[in-house]
Amino acid sequence: MGKSLYIAEKPSVAQEFAKALHINTQRKDGYLESAEAIVTWCVGHLVTMSYPEEYDPALKRWSLETLPFIPQEFKYEVIPAVSKQFRIVSGLLNRTDVDTIYVCTDSGREGEYIYRLVEQQAGVKGKNRRRVWIDSQTEEEILRGIKEAKDLKEYDNLAASAYLRAKEDYLMGINFSRLLTLKYGNSISNYLNTKYSVVSVGRVMTCVLGMVVRREREIREFVETPFYRVLSTIGEKGATFEGEWRAVKGSKWFESFDLYKENGFKEKEKAEELIRFLSNSESDASQPLTCQIVSIEKKKEKKNPPLLFNLAEIQNECSKRFKISPDETLRIIQELYEKKLVTYPRTDARVLSTAVAKEIHKNLNGLMQYEPAKPYLQDIVKFGSHKGLEKTRYVNDKQITDHYAIIPTGQGMGALKGLPNLSQRVYDVIVRRFLSIFYPPAVYQKVSIVTKIKEESFFSSFKVLAEEGYLKVTGVPGRKNDNNDNTDSTEDKDTDAAFFARIQSLKKGMTLPVQSLDIKEGKTSPPKRYNSGSLILAMENAGQLI
Repeated sequence: MGKSLYIAEKPSVAQEFAKALHINTQRKDGYLESAEAIVTWCVGHLVTMSYPEEYDPALKRWSLETLPFIPQEFKYEVIPAVSKQFRIVSGLLNRTDVDTIYVCTDSGREGEYIYRLVEQQAGVKGKNRRRVWIDSQTEEEILRGIKEAKDLKEYDNLAASAYLRAKEDYLMGINFSRLLTLKYGNSISNYLNTKYSVVSVGRVMTCVLGMVVRREREIREFVETPFYRVLSTIGEKGATFEGEWRAVKGSKWFESFDLYKENGFKEKEKAEELIRFLSNSESDASQPLTCQIVSIEKKKEKKNPPLLFNLAEIQNECSKRFKISPDETLRIIQELYEKKLVTYPRTDARVLSTAVAKEIHKNLNGLMQYEPAKPYLQDIVKFGSHKGLEKTRYVNDKQITDHYAIIPTGQGMGALKGLPNLSQRVYDVIVRRFLSIFYPPAVYQKVSIVTKIKEESFFSSFKVLAEEGYLKVTGVPGRKNDNNDNTDSTEDKDTDAAFFARIQSLKKGMTLPVQSLDIKEGKTSPPKRYNSGSLILAMENAGQLI
Protein backbone atom coordinates (compact mmCIF):
# COMPACT_ATOMS: atom_id res chain seq x y z
CA MET A 1 0.00 0.00 0.00
CA GLY A 2 1.38 3.41 -1.03
CA LYS A 3 1.77 6.55 1.01
CA SER A 4 -0.69 9.42 1.40
CA LEU A 5 0.55 12.91 0.57
CA TYR A 6 -1.04 15.88 2.34
CA ILE A 7 -0.40 19.25 0.68
CA ALA A 8 -1.23 22.42 2.63
CA GLU A 9 -1.10 26.07 1.60
CA LYS A 10 1.65 27.11 4.02
CA PRO A 11 4.14 25.51 6.43
CA SER A 12 2.27 26.40 9.65
CA VAL A 13 -0.90 24.69 8.40
CA ALA A 14 1.09 21.63 7.33
CA GLN A 15 2.42 21.38 10.89
CA GLU A 16 -1.14 21.34 12.26
CA PHE A 17 -2.09 18.52 9.88
CA ALA A 18 0.95 16.50 10.93
CA LYS A 19 0.04 16.97 14.61
CA ALA A 20 -3.59 16.02 14.02
CA LEU A 21 -2.57 12.84 12.19
CA HIS A 22 -0.39 11.79 15.13
CA ILE A 23 2.31 10.48 12.83
CA ASN A 24 5.98 10.22 13.72
CA THR A 25 7.51 12.41 11.01
CA GLN A 26 11.05 13.32 10.14
CA ARG A 27 11.79 16.83 8.93
CA LYS A 28 13.05 16.89 5.34
CA ASP A 29 13.82 19.77 3.00
CA GLY A 30 10.37 21.27 2.29
CA TYR A 31 8.26 18.44 3.74
CA LEU A 32 7.65 16.05 6.66
CA GLU A 33 7.66 12.29 6.16
CA SER A 34 6.72 9.21 8.17
CA ALA A 35 6.43 5.56 7.28
CA GLU A 36 2.85 5.98 6.06
CA ALA A 37 2.45 9.64 5.08
CA ILE A 38 4.11 12.77 3.70
CA VAL A 39 3.04 16.32 4.60
CA THR A 40 4.20 19.20 2.41
CA TRP A 41 3.19 22.75 1.65
CA CYS A 42 3.04 25.53 -0.85
CA VAL A 43 4.13 29.02 0.19
CA GLY A 44 1.11 30.77 -1.24
CA HIS A 45 1.15 30.76 -5.04
CA LEU A 46 3.89 28.69 -6.67
CA VAL A 47 2.63 29.12 -10.25
CA THR A 48 1.35 32.19 -12.09
CA MET A 49 0.13 33.22 -15.56
CA SER A 50 2.83 34.16 -18.06
CA TYR A 51 3.20 37.67 -19.45
CA PRO A 52 2.57 38.30 -23.21
CA GLU A 53 6.27 38.28 -24.09
CA GLU A 54 6.36 34.57 -23.19
CA TYR A 55 3.95 34.00 -26.08
CA ASP A 56 5.90 36.22 -28.46
CA PRO A 57 9.02 38.30 -27.57
CA ALA A 58 7.71 41.08 -29.81
CA LEU A 59 4.81 41.62 -27.40
CA LYS A 60 7.17 43.01 -24.78
CA ARG A 61 6.88 46.31 -26.65
CA TRP A 62 3.50 47.95 -26.02
CA SER A 63 1.67 48.81 -29.21
CA LEU A 64 -1.93 49.51 -30.21
CA GLU A 65 -1.48 47.19 -33.18
CA THR A 66 -1.06 44.15 -30.91
CA LEU A 67 -4.21 44.83 -28.88
CA PRO A 68 -6.34 43.16 -27.79
CA PHE A 69 -4.11 40.33 -26.60
CA ILE A 70 -6.33 37.25 -26.17
CA PRO A 71 -4.39 33.98 -26.37
CA GLN A 72 -6.09 30.82 -27.59
CA GLU A 73 -4.40 28.87 -24.83
CA PHE A 74 -3.04 30.44 -21.66
CA LYS A 75 0.52 29.81 -20.50
CA TYR A 76 1.66 29.38 -16.91
CA GLU A 77 5.06 29.40 -15.25
CA VAL A 78 6.67 28.75 -11.89
CA ILE A 79 7.31 31.89 -9.85
CA PRO A 80 11.13 32.21 -9.69
CA ALA A 81 11.24 33.22 -6.00
CA VAL A 82 9.56 29.95 -4.93
CA SER A 83 10.89 27.63 -7.63
CA LYS A 84 12.75 25.45 -5.10
CA GLN A 85 9.57 24.63 -3.16
CA PHE A 86 7.73 23.97 -6.42
CA ARG A 87 10.35 21.42 -7.43
CA ILE A 88 10.03 19.73 -4.03
CA VAL A 89 6.22 19.62 -4.17
CA SER A 90 6.21 18.53 -7.82
CA GLY A 91 8.60 15.69 -7.03
CA LEU A 92 6.43 14.51 -4.12
CA LEU A 93 3.24 14.65 -6.19
CA ASN A 94 4.83 12.38 -8.79
CA ARG A 95 6.58 9.95 -6.45
CA THR A 96 5.77 6.36 -7.35
CA ASP A 97 5.14 5.38 -3.73
CA VAL A 98 2.44 8.09 -3.35
CA ASP A 99 -0.96 6.78 -4.38
CA THR A 100 -3.32 9.22 -2.62
CA ILE A 101 -3.06 13.03 -2.57
CA TYR A 102 -5.05 14.93 0.06
CA VAL A 103 -5.50 18.55 -1.07
CA CYS A 104 -5.42 20.59 2.15
CA THR A 105 -5.01 24.11 0.80
CA ASP A 106 -7.43 26.71 2.20
CA SER A 107 -11.03 25.65 1.69
CA GLY A 108 -12.06 28.26 -0.83
CA ARG A 109 -11.72 29.31 -4.45
CA GLU A 110 -8.22 30.77 -4.02
CA GLY A 111 -6.94 27.71 -2.16
CA GLU A 112 -8.37 25.48 -4.87
CA TYR A 113 -6.64 27.56 -7.56
CA ILE A 114 -3.28 27.42 -5.78
CA TYR A 115 -3.28 23.60 -5.78
CA ARG A 116 -4.72 23.15 -9.28
CA LEU A 117 -1.97 25.30 -10.79
CA VAL A 118 0.70 23.23 -9.02
CA GLU A 119 -0.86 19.96 -10.14
CA GLN A 120 -1.21 21.27 -13.69
CA GLN A 121 2.41 22.47 -13.88
CA ALA A 122 3.71 19.29 -12.23
CA GLY A 123 1.84 17.07 -14.69
CA VAL A 124 0.31 14.80 -12.05
CA LYS A 125 -1.39 11.69 -13.45
CA GLY A 126 -2.83 8.43 -12.14
CA LYS A 127 -3.24 9.45 -8.49
CA ASN A 128 -6.25 9.20 -6.19
CA ARG A 129 -6.94 12.85 -5.28
CA ARG A 130 -9.11 13.77 -2.28
CA ARG A 131 -10.23 17.27 -1.24
CA VAL A 132 -10.08 18.13 2.48
CA TRP A 133 -12.66 20.83 3.24
CA ILE A 134 -12.55 22.25 6.78
CA ASP A 135 -13.86 25.28 8.65
CA SER A 136 -11.23 25.47 11.40
CA GLN A 137 -7.83 24.03 12.21
CA THR A 138 -8.78 22.18 15.35
CA GLU A 139 -7.64 18.57 15.48
CA GLU A 140 -11.22 17.36 15.48
CA GLU A 141 -12.10 19.38 12.37
CA ILE A 142 -8.93 18.35 10.51
CA LEU A 143 -9.58 14.65 11.17
CA ARG A 144 -13.22 15.06 10.14
CA GLY A 145 -12.13 16.79 6.92
CA ILE A 146 -9.71 13.97 6.08
CA LYS A 147 -12.25 11.27 6.90
CA GLU A 148 -14.97 12.93 4.80
CA ALA A 149 -12.66 14.09 1.98
CA LYS A 150 -14.36 13.90 -1.41
CA ASP A 151 -12.94 13.12 -4.82
CA LEU A 152 -11.23 16.25 -6.15
CA LYS A 153 -13.44 16.10 -9.26
CA GLU A 154 -16.38 17.21 -7.11
CA TYR A 155 -14.66 20.61 -6.88
CA ASP A 156 -14.04 21.00 -10.62
CA ASN A 157 -16.67 23.74 -10.90
CA LEU A 158 -15.01 25.70 -8.10
CA ALA A 159 -11.65 25.30 -9.86
CA ALA A 160 -13.18 26.41 -13.17
CA SER A 161 -14.54 29.58 -11.56
CA ALA A 162 -11.09 30.29 -10.09
CA TYR A 163 -9.44 29.89 -13.51
CA LEU A 164 -12.07 32.10 -15.15
CA ARG A 165 -11.67 34.86 -12.56
CA ALA A 166 -7.88 34.79 -12.98
CA LYS A 167 -8.21 34.96 -16.77
CA GLU A 168 -10.66 37.84 -16.51
CA ASP A 169 -8.28 39.73 -14.22
CA TYR A 170 -5.36 38.98 -16.54
CA LEU A 171 -7.08 40.00 -19.78
CA MET A 172 -8.53 43.18 -18.33
CA GLY A 173 -5.27 44.18 -16.69
CA ILE A 174 -3.01 43.41 -19.65
CA ASN A 175 -5.20 44.94 -22.36
CA PHE A 176 -6.67 47.99 -20.69
CA SER A 177 -3.47 48.96 -18.87
CA ARG A 178 -1.63 48.93 -22.19
CA LEU A 179 -4.42 50.67 -24.08
CA LEU A 180 -4.91 53.53 -21.61
CA THR A 181 -1.17 53.97 -21.08
CA LEU A 182 -0.60 54.23 -24.84
CA LYS A 183 -3.49 56.69 -25.21
CA TYR A 184 -2.99 58.86 -22.14
CA GLY A 185 0.41 57.99 -20.63
CA ASN A 186 2.26 60.86 -22.31
CA SER A 187 -0.36 63.43 -21.28
CA ILE A 188 -0.19 62.24 -17.69
CA SER A 189 3.62 62.28 -17.75
CA ASN A 190 3.64 65.84 -19.08
CA TYR A 191 1.20 66.95 -16.41
CA LEU A 192 3.16 65.24 -13.62
CA ASN A 193 6.52 66.18 -15.13
CA THR A 194 7.73 62.57 -15.03
CA LYS A 195 9.64 60.47 -17.53
CA TYR A 196 6.73 58.13 -18.13
CA SER A 197 3.45 57.04 -16.54
CA VAL A 198 1.61 53.73 -16.58
CA VAL A 199 -2.16 53.62 -16.20
CA SER A 200 -2.92 50.49 -14.17
CA VAL A 201 -6.33 48.90 -14.71
CA GLY A 202 -7.84 46.06 -12.69
CA ARG A 203 -11.21 44.33 -12.48
CA VAL A 204 -11.78 45.44 -8.88
CA MET A 205 -9.15 48.16 -8.48
CA THR A 206 -10.55 50.35 -11.25
CA CYS A 207 -14.16 50.03 -10.07
CA VAL A 208 -13.16 50.96 -6.53
CA LEU A 209 -11.11 53.90 -7.82
CA GLY A 210 -14.22 55.03 -9.69
CA MET A 211 -16.27 54.91 -6.48
CA VAL A 212 -13.66 56.98 -4.64
CA VAL A 213 -13.40 59.54 -7.49
CA ARG A 214 -17.21 59.94 -7.73
CA ARG A 215 -17.42 60.51 -3.98
CA GLU A 216 -14.57 63.05 -4.14
CA ARG A 217 -16.35 64.95 -6.92
CA GLU A 218 -19.52 65.09 -4.84
CA ILE A 219 -17.54 66.51 -1.93
CA ARG A 220 -15.73 69.13 -4.04
CA GLU A 221 -18.90 70.26 -5.80
CA PHE A 222 -20.87 70.49 -2.57
CA VAL A 223 -22.11 73.96 -1.56
CA GLU A 224 -22.52 74.48 2.18
CA THR A 225 -25.81 75.98 3.30
CA PRO A 226 -26.32 77.33 6.84
CA PHE A 227 -29.68 77.03 8.59
CA TYR A 228 -31.06 77.80 12.06
CA ARG A 229 -33.22 75.49 14.17
CA VAL A 230 -35.17 76.41 17.29
CA LEU A 231 -35.05 73.90 20.14
CA SER A 232 -36.98 73.78 23.38
CA THR A 233 -35.77 72.25 26.64
CA ILE A 234 -38.89 70.77 28.25
CA GLY A 235 -39.64 69.37 31.72
CA GLU A 236 -38.50 69.72 35.29
CA LYS A 237 -34.79 70.25 35.90
CA GLY A 238 -32.95 66.95 35.99
CA ALA A 239 -35.58 65.29 33.81
CA THR A 240 -35.68 67.39 30.65
CA PHE A 241 -35.95 66.42 27.03
CA GLU A 242 -35.50 68.35 23.82
CA GLY A 243 -38.13 69.42 21.31
CA GLU A 244 -37.52 70.61 17.75
CA TRP A 245 -39.75 73.27 16.23
CA ARG A 246 -41.30 72.51 12.87
CA ALA A 247 -43.47 74.73 10.70
CA VAL A 248 -46.37 72.30 10.31
CA LYS A 249 -49.91 73.21 9.29
CA GLY A 250 -51.32 75.79 11.72
CA SER A 251 -47.96 77.44 12.29
CA LYS A 252 -47.53 81.15 11.68
CA TRP A 253 -44.59 80.23 9.41
CA PHE A 254 -46.24 77.33 7.56
CA GLU A 255 -44.86 77.19 3.98
CA SER A 256 -43.01 80.50 4.52
CA PHE A 257 -40.23 81.46 2.10
CA ASP A 258 -38.07 82.16 5.16
CA LEU A 259 -37.77 78.45 5.88
CA TYR A 260 -34.96 76.06 5.14
CA LYS A 261 -37.10 72.93 4.99
CA GLU A 262 -39.79 72.80 7.68
CA ASN A 263 -37.51 72.66 10.73
CA GLY A 264 -35.26 75.69 10.29
CA PHE A 265 -34.80 79.17 8.94
CA LYS A 266 -32.43 80.46 6.33
CA GLU A 267 -31.54 83.46 8.50
CA LYS A 268 -30.82 83.66 12.22
CA GLU A 269 -32.95 86.80 12.61
CA LYS A 270 -36.07 84.83 11.68
CA ALA A 271 -35.28 82.20 14.32
CA GLU A 272 -34.87 84.99 16.90
CA GLU A 273 -38.23 86.39 15.80
CA LEU A 274 -39.87 83.02 16.48
CA ILE A 275 -38.37 82.88 19.99
CA ARG A 276 -39.61 86.42 20.77
CA PHE A 277 -43.06 85.48 19.54
CA LEU A 278 -43.19 82.37 21.73
CA SER A 279 -41.71 84.09 24.79
CA ASN A 280 -44.14 87.01 24.84
CA SER A 281 -47.11 86.07 27.00
CA GLU A 282 -50.29 87.98 26.23
CA SER A 283 -51.64 87.47 29.76
CA ASP A 284 -48.75 87.75 32.22
CA ALA A 285 -45.15 88.25 31.19
CA SER A 286 -43.95 87.18 34.65
CA GLN A 287 -45.37 83.68 34.28
CA PRO A 288 -42.83 80.98 33.33
CA LEU A 289 -43.04 79.65 29.82
CA THR A 290 -44.94 76.36 29.48
CA CYS A 291 -46.02 73.97 26.77
CA GLN A 292 -48.78 71.41 26.50
CA ILE A 293 -48.49 67.80 25.37
CA VAL A 294 -50.87 67.48 22.40
CA SER A 295 -49.89 63.93 21.52
CA ILE A 296 -47.73 61.21 22.97
CA GLU A 297 -47.01 57.82 21.51
CA LYS A 298 -45.15 55.07 23.34
CA LYS A 299 -44.28 51.71 21.94
CA LYS A 300 -41.76 49.02 22.66
CA GLU A 301 -39.25 48.02 20.03
CA LYS A 302 -37.28 44.78 20.10
CA LYS A 303 -33.82 44.65 18.61
CA ASN A 304 -32.47 41.17 17.92
CA PRO A 305 -28.79 40.29 18.23
CA PRO A 306 -27.07 40.97 14.90
CA LEU A 307 -26.06 38.15 12.59
CA LEU A 308 -22.60 36.68 13.02
CA PHE A 309 -19.48 38.07 11.38
CA ASN A 310 -18.43 37.40 7.83
CA LEU A 311 -15.10 38.80 6.65
CA ALA A 312 -16.47 42.12 5.34
CA GLU A 313 -18.47 42.74 8.52
CA ILE A 314 -15.58 42.04 10.91
CA GLN A 315 -13.27 44.20 8.77
CA ASN A 316 -15.74 47.06 9.00
CA GLU A 317 -16.17 46.55 12.75
CA CYS A 318 -12.40 46.54 13.37
CA SER A 319 -11.99 49.62 11.21
CA LYS A 320 -14.46 51.50 13.42
CA ARG A 321 -13.22 50.15 16.75
CA PHE A 322 -9.48 49.89 16.29
CA LYS A 323 -8.80 52.10 13.23
CA ILE A 324 -7.03 49.29 11.38
CA SER A 325 -7.10 48.46 7.68
CA PRO A 326 -9.01 45.53 6.14
CA ASP A 327 -5.70 43.85 5.32
CA GLU A 328 -4.55 44.14 8.93
CA THR A 329 -7.86 42.71 10.16
CA LEU A 330 -7.58 39.78 7.75
CA ARG A 331 -4.00 39.15 8.83
CA ILE A 332 -5.06 39.05 12.49
CA ILE A 333 -8.02 36.75 11.89
CA GLN A 334 -5.92 34.49 9.67
CA GLU A 335 -3.48 34.20 12.57
CA LEU A 336 -6.34 33.43 14.98
CA TYR A 337 -7.52 30.78 12.53
CA GLU A 338 -4.08 29.20 12.28
CA LYS A 339 -3.86 29.18 16.09
CA LYS A 340 -7.16 27.20 16.11
CA LEU A 341 -8.99 30.06 17.88
CA VAL A 342 -11.58 30.91 15.20
CA THR A 343 -13.09 29.35 12.11
CA TYR A 344 -12.12 30.06 8.49
CA PRO A 345 -11.98 33.84 7.88
CA ARG A 346 -12.59 34.18 4.12
CA THR A 347 -16.34 33.69 4.25
CA ASP A 348 -19.27 35.73 3.02
CA ALA A 349 -21.84 33.92 5.20
CA ARG A 350 -23.21 35.43 8.42
CA VAL A 351 -25.00 32.31 9.60
CA LEU A 352 -24.15 28.77 10.70
CA SER A 353 -24.96 25.44 9.11
CA THR A 354 -27.47 23.07 10.70
CA ALA A 355 -24.75 20.51 11.33
CA VAL A 356 -22.60 23.03 13.21
CA ALA A 357 -25.58 24.33 15.20
CA LYS A 358 -26.28 20.84 16.54
CA GLU A 359 -22.72 20.62 17.88
CA ILE A 360 -22.48 24.21 19.12
CA HIS A 361 -22.23 23.09 22.75
CA LYS A 362 -18.62 22.09 22.00
CA ASN A 363 -17.71 25.68 21.13
CA LEU A 364 -19.50 26.97 24.23
CA ASN A 365 -17.87 24.43 26.53
CA GLY A 366 -14.45 25.33 25.16
CA LEU A 367 -15.05 29.01 25.84
CA MET A 368 -15.28 28.25 29.58
CA GLN A 369 -11.47 28.50 29.42
CA TYR A 370 -11.83 32.15 28.30
CA GLU A 371 -12.33 34.12 31.50
CA PRO A 372 -14.29 37.11 30.06
CA ALA A 373 -16.88 34.70 28.61
CA LYS A 374 -17.72 32.84 31.83
CA PRO A 375 -20.54 35.09 33.18
CA TYR A 376 -22.25 35.07 29.79
CA LEU A 377 -21.91 31.30 29.43
CA GLN A 378 -23.59 30.91 32.83
CA ASP A 379 -26.51 33.02 31.55
CA ILE A 380 -26.73 30.92 28.39
CA VAL A 381 -26.96 27.72 30.46
CA LYS A 382 -29.84 29.30 32.43
CA PHE A 383 -31.59 30.39 29.24
CA GLY A 384 -31.09 27.00 27.59
CA SER A 385 -30.86 28.99 24.35
CA HIS A 386 -28.08 26.82 22.93
CA LYS A 387 -30.64 24.07 22.50
CA GLY A 388 -32.58 24.33 19.26
CA LEU A 389 -30.24 26.94 17.77
CA GLU A 390 -30.83 25.36 14.36
CA LYS A 391 -34.40 26.74 14.41
CA THR A 392 -33.26 30.38 14.69
CA ARG A 393 -32.33 33.04 12.12
CA TYR A 394 -28.66 32.39 12.84
CA VAL A 395 -28.75 29.04 11.05
CA ASN A 396 -29.51 28.77 7.35
CA ASP A 397 -27.88 26.21 5.08
CA LYS A 398 -29.14 28.03 1.96
CA GLN A 399 -27.13 31.14 2.82
CA ILE A 400 -23.82 29.28 2.98
CA THR A 401 -21.67 28.73 -0.09
CA ASP A 402 -18.18 27.62 0.98
CA HIS A 403 -18.03 28.35 4.72
CA TYR A 404 -20.25 29.42 7.58
CA ALA A 405 -19.73 32.58 9.67
CA ILE A 406 -16.61 33.39 11.69
CA ILE A 407 -17.02 32.07 15.24
CA PRO A 408 -14.69 31.04 18.08
CA THR A 409 -13.82 27.35 18.14
CA GLY A 410 -13.43 27.23 21.92
CA GLN A 411 -9.88 25.94 21.46
CA GLY A 412 -6.36 27.38 21.33
CA MET A 413 -6.59 29.38 24.58
CA GLY A 414 -2.93 28.71 25.35
CA ALA A 415 -1.92 30.39 22.11
CA LEU A 416 -4.19 33.40 22.77
CA LYS A 417 -2.10 34.62 25.70
CA GLY A 418 0.98 34.85 23.51
CA LEU A 419 -0.68 37.00 20.85
CA PRO A 420 -0.41 40.83 20.67
CA ASN A 421 -2.99 42.87 22.56
CA LEU A 422 -4.75 43.94 19.36
CA SER A 423 -5.20 40.33 18.27
CA GLN A 424 -6.69 39.49 21.66
CA ARG A 425 -9.11 42.40 21.35
CA VAL A 426 -10.21 41.29 17.87
CA TYR A 427 -10.77 37.79 19.26
CA ASP A 428 -12.88 39.27 22.06
CA VAL A 429 -15.08 41.07 19.52
CA ILE A 430 -15.69 37.77 17.68
CA VAL A 431 -16.47 35.94 20.93
CA ARG A 432 -18.95 38.59 22.09
CA ARG A 433 -20.79 38.65 18.75
CA PHE A 434 -21.01 34.84 18.92
CA LEU A 435 -22.28 34.72 22.52
CA SER A 436 -24.82 37.48 21.87
CA ILE A 437 -26.92 35.27 19.56
CA PHE A 438 -27.87 33.14 22.59
CA TYR A 439 -29.34 36.15 24.43
CA PRO A 440 -32.84 37.63 24.15
CA PRO A 441 -33.47 40.83 22.15
CA ALA A 442 -32.80 44.24 23.65
CA VAL A 443 -36.04 46.11 24.32
CA TYR A 444 -36.34 49.86 23.83
CA GLN A 445 -39.18 52.14 24.84
CA LYS A 446 -39.72 54.45 21.88
CA VAL A 447 -41.45 57.72 22.70
CA SER A 448 -42.73 60.39 20.30
CA ILE A 449 -44.10 63.58 21.85
CA VAL A 450 -45.62 66.67 20.25
CA THR A 451 -45.86 69.76 22.45
CA LYS A 452 -47.27 73.18 21.65
CA ILE A 453 -46.40 76.70 22.71
CA LYS A 454 -49.21 78.89 21.39
CA GLU A 455 -49.87 77.29 17.99
CA GLU A 456 -46.27 76.34 17.31
CA SER A 457 -45.41 72.65 17.49
CA PHE A 458 -42.26 71.04 18.90
CA PHE A 459 -41.43 67.42 18.16
CA SER A 460 -39.50 65.12 20.49
CA SER A 461 -38.46 61.59 19.66
CA PHE A 462 -36.17 59.33 21.64
CA LYS A 463 -35.80 55.80 22.85
CA VAL A 464 -34.86 54.50 26.25
CA LEU A 465 -33.32 51.09 26.92
CA ALA A 466 -35.88 49.13 28.94
CA GLU A 467 -34.30 45.65 28.83
CA GLU A 468 -30.65 45.22 27.82
CA GLY A 469 -30.93 41.66 26.46
CA TYR A 470 -27.96 40.80 24.24
CA LEU A 471 -26.42 44.25 24.85
CA LYS A 472 -25.21 42.83 28.14
CA VAL A 473 -22.63 40.97 26.03
CA THR A 474 -21.83 43.38 23.20
CA GLY A 475 -22.42 46.62 25.09
CA VAL A 476 -24.72 49.56 24.49
CA PRO A 477 -23.51 51.53 21.43
CA GLY A 478 -21.77 54.74 22.39
CA ARG A 479 -20.89 53.71 25.94
CA LYS A 480 -17.38 52.76 26.92
CA ASN A 481 -15.38 51.59 29.87
CA ASP A 482 -11.86 50.31 30.36
CA ASN A 483 -12.73 46.64 30.02
CA ASN A 484 -14.40 46.63 26.64
CA ASP A 485 -14.64 49.04 23.74
CA ASN A 486 -18.42 49.23 23.73
CA THR A 487 -19.95 48.18 27.04
CA ASP A 488 -22.26 50.04 29.35
CA SER A 489 -21.58 51.38 32.82
CA THR A 490 -23.75 51.21 35.94
CA GLU A 491 -24.16 54.98 35.96
CA ASP A 492 -25.60 54.94 32.45
CA LYS A 493 -28.02 52.15 33.39
CA ASP A 494 -29.27 54.12 36.41
CA THR A 495 -29.75 57.24 34.29
CA ASP A 496 -31.77 55.31 31.74
CA ALA A 497 -33.90 53.69 34.43
CA ALA A 498 -34.71 57.03 36.12
CA PHE A 499 -35.45 58.75 32.81
CA PHE A 500 -37.58 55.81 31.69
CA ALA A 501 -39.69 56.10 34.87
CA ARG A 502 -40.25 59.84 34.33
CA ILE A 503 -41.20 59.42 30.69
CA GLN A 504 -43.71 56.72 31.61
CA SER A 505 -45.64 59.25 33.73
CA LEU A 506 -46.24 61.69 30.84
CA LYS A 507 -49.75 61.90 29.38
CA LYS A 508 -51.59 63.84 26.71
CA GLY A 509 -52.89 67.19 27.94
CA MET A 510 -50.22 67.66 30.61
CA THR A 511 -48.59 71.09 30.93
CA LEU A 512 -44.83 71.10 31.28
CA PRO A 513 -42.40 73.91 32.00
CA VAL A 514 -40.10 75.10 29.21
CA GLN A 515 -36.63 75.70 30.61
CA SER A 516 -35.31 77.46 27.53
CA LEU A 517 -35.68 78.20 23.84
CA ASP A 518 -32.42 78.10 21.93
CA ILE A 519 -31.15 78.56 18.43
CA LYS A 520 -28.91 75.86 17.03
CA GLU A 521 -26.98 76.72 13.91
CA GLY A 522 -26.54 73.91 11.44
CA LYS A 523 -24.83 73.50 8.11
CA THR A 524 -25.53 71.06 5.35
CA SER A 525 -22.62 68.66 5.08
CA PRO A 526 -21.10 66.86 2.10
CA PRO A 527 -20.98 63.06 1.93
CA LYS A 528 -18.10 61.63 3.95
CA ARG A 529 -15.02 60.22 2.34
CA TYR A 530 -14.76 56.47 2.52
CA ASN A 531 -12.78 54.91 5.29
CA SER A 532 -11.55 51.35 4.88
CA GLY A 533 -14.60 49.86 6.59
CA SER A 534 -17.24 51.87 4.74
CA LEU A 535 -15.46 51.24 1.44
CA ILE A 536 -15.54 47.49 2.02
CA LEU A 537 -19.29 47.59 2.69
CA ALA A 538 -19.84 49.80 -0.35
CA MET A 539 -17.84 47.35 -2.47
CA GLU A 540 -19.82 44.44 -1.07
CA ASN A 541 -23.11 46.19 -1.86
CA ALA A 542 -21.85 46.98 -5.36
CA GLY A 543 -20.88 43.35 -5.92
CA GLN A 544 -17.14 44.06 -6.15
CA LEU A 545 -16.03 41.60 -3.45
CA ILE A 546 -15.85 38.56 -5.71
